Amino acid sequence: MTSAETSAASFDPPFAERGGFSLRRWLAPFAVMLALLSALLTFVVLTGLTPIEPTPGVVRTFLAINAGTILLLVGIIVREVIQMVLARRRGRAAARLHVQIVGLFSVIAVLPAVVVSIVANVTIERGLDRLFSGPTKTVIQNSLTIASAYMQEHAQLIRGDILGMANDMARARPLYDQDRLSFRELLTSDATSRNLPGAMIIDKNTNILVAAETGIKLTYAPPAPDFLTNVGAAEPEIAVLPDENYVAAVIRLRNFSDTFLYVARQLDPNVVAQLKQTQASAAEYAQIESRRLGVQVAFALMFAVIALTILMASVLIGLNFANWLVAPIRRLMGAASAVSTGNLDVQVPVHKSEGDLAQLGETFNKMTQELRTQRDELVDASETIDSRRRFIEAVLSSASAGIIGVDASGSIGILNRSAEKLIGHAESETLDHPLSDVLPELDEMMKTAREGTQRLVQGQVTILRDGIERNLSVRVSAEKTSQSRDSYIIVLDDITELVSAQRTSAWGDVARRIAHEIKNPLTPIQLSAERIRRKFGKTITEEKDKSIFDQCTDTIVRQVDDIRRMVDEFSRFARMPKPVIEGEDVADTVRQAVFLMKVAHPELEIEADIKQDPLHAQFDRRLISQAVTNIIKNATEAIEQVPPEELGKGRIDVIAAREDDDIVIDVVDNGIGLPKVARQRLLEPYVTTREKGTGLGLAIVGRVLEDHGGKIELKDAADFRPGQRGAWMRLRFSVTGRSQTKIEGRDQAAQAEPSTSETRPDNTETNGQAEATNSETKIEAATGH
Repeated sequence: MTSAETSAASFDPPFAERGGFSLRRWLAPFAVMLALLSALLTFVVLTGLTPIEPTPGVVRTFLAINAGTILLLVGIIVREVIQMVLARRRGRAAARLHVQIVGLFSVIAVLPAVVVSIVANVTIERGLDRLFSGPTKTVIQNSLTIASAYMQEHAQLIRGDILGMANDMARARPLYDQDRLSFRELLTSDATSRNLPGAMIIDKNTNILVAAETGIKLTYAPPAPDFLTNVGAAEPEIAVLPDENYVAAVIRLRNFSDTFLYVARQLDPNVVAQLKQTQASAAEYAQIESRRLGVQVAFALMFAVIALTILMASVLIGLNFANWLVAPIRRLMGAASAVSTGNLDVQVPVHKSEGDLAQLGETFNKMTQELRTQRDELVDASETIDSRRRFIEAVLSSASAGIIGVDASGSIGILNRSAEKLIGHAESETLDHPLSDVLPELDEMMKTAREGTQRLVQGQVTILRDGIERNLSVRVSAEKTSQSRDSYIIVLDDITELVSAQRTSAWGDVARRIAHEIKNPLTPIQLSAERIRRKFGKTITEEKDKSIFDQCTDTIVRQVDDIRRMVDEFSRFARMPKPVIEGEDVADTVRQAVFLMKVAHPELEIEADIKQDPLHAQFDRRLISQAVTNIIKNATEAIEQVPPEELGKGRIDVIAAREDDDIVIDVVDNGIGLPKVARQRLLEPYVTTREKGTGLGLAIVGRVLEDHGGKIELKDAADFRPGQRGAWMRLRFSVTGRSQTKIEGRDQAAQAEPSTSETRPDNTETNGQAEATNSETKIEAATGH
């Protein structure tokens, strides 16, 4: 499987969502179909549209079925809601959208159900109110009244007829006893005339004694014997029997013993049927009126069950539709979230059944594929650029020259380590800062580079950082575009030592020439002056002239000695000997130099502070001792230049210690101090602040320390001891006593010099002596001695 397929699998929906068979997938549709079916059956049964009679048991059964389906739907809905809540709490993609869609479908399903429920209840209430209102009840009561009046009318008619016949039969009592046949005919005639299809005379046991023969077949049943005991002779007992479709009356006959007359008349069948229907309707109406509240509750319950079933089914359908709608959106959101973290290998599963959302998924997959391709190209390009950048950084960091990159606005964008050391600022302190603030000495060259037409501007500048003056060779290269120069590359080379070496070399050559040109005539001059003093000093008799003569010759000799000493210093500077490195004790060397200077200057306090004793190192004891002595000597001369009223007590402190791999000797005095301007030039030959100084002392000390892998630092005494006047001279050289690069360079320079340079002083001495001899010979010849 590819990485894209592996990543896409994390956004594939669950098995139930993908279309595979599962109980969870089919449970919701099955529950919805079951709920709708039960609601439909309940409706048709309760409305009487089926042969099933809606008895209370049937109604309760269907209500229980509907309640079960509702509980099933509620359980499924509760499970879905819980899953939505958990998904939202876990921050699942599209959880908020899922909740909103479900809420919208629920509201859409609930609002119509609530409205229909209210309308249905109001309609049922209004219908029942109209059904049981006054007009309807009056109509039913009037129908009953009319039916009752019809019965009463027939009862009154048969009453009159039975009273008349009872009187006729009472008068015909003798005929009854004498001629039963005539009596029957009389009874028949009387019944026929009164339209009584049935007439008979019965005894107290309901035995028929005489019956009229009217020719009309009428089936009727005589009253019960118990009933006859309560029948009197004055008022008949009348019974309306609508079920038998006739009205009957019975009366006790006078003049007879326990004999009764029983008559019956048939009613109109249509009227009787309407009477029955009216009575049944009235009874049903009364029964419904008595069960009005129960009917309302039953209808409301039935509607509530059906409505709730449909509502739950609608909500569940909404939930499933929301799941179907949100599933691809959720996959897209999850994939987009993965893309936002940089995973462009993700692919969204596409199902054709999702319609436009499937097209959206295909578009998303194409987008991620394009992004992945572009990212790979960018990564490759970035790796190439990064490789080049690392190479450039390696070159810049290893370059001995300082390199500064400046943009079009004049701000520093690149600074290598060598440049940091040269300008005295770290990269973090200079990046994005104007070059004019960091290195104002380059303003003129930058102005020339901006305004000029040349692509390369070169020059030299002198900078002062931490009291150290440096000479820099500067090359400004402008990078041009079609419109303007966007950036500049500044290359700084520290040529301080080169300049110093050039000056030292030049002064060394000058010193050799001076020693050659000046020292040659010095000896003849001195010998000639001494010869003149010996030859002519005795011939001058006048005291005044002799005094002048002696003063002049002494001056000549003394000045020649001074010139010779100066020339000797030139010679020593020009012919600095190579150091002989041996293991020595710095502490002992410093103590001896301090002791000699204390003896020479007892009026000064010269103290030595040795931090480590012994302090072993590799060095030339004679040269280092000479360097320390020269520095202390300069300190004594600086103290002498301070006015006595300001000086107080002259003091020189000499401190020797070790710092890492260096030996450090500090000489601190309270003399006049060092100049603030061009202080570093004091290390150059023939630069001095004293009237009679040759300017070679510090130059010689510097050469000695350089040969020992060190240097001399010129500082103020206030930096060492706050508030103190004077100078602080720090002599630093390597513990090993060597600086390999400098010694090799000096060896090469020595090899390049003519081999005759070392013999020049000897030749000078020889030539000087020869010239002195020749001069003395000429003087003797001139004087005759």
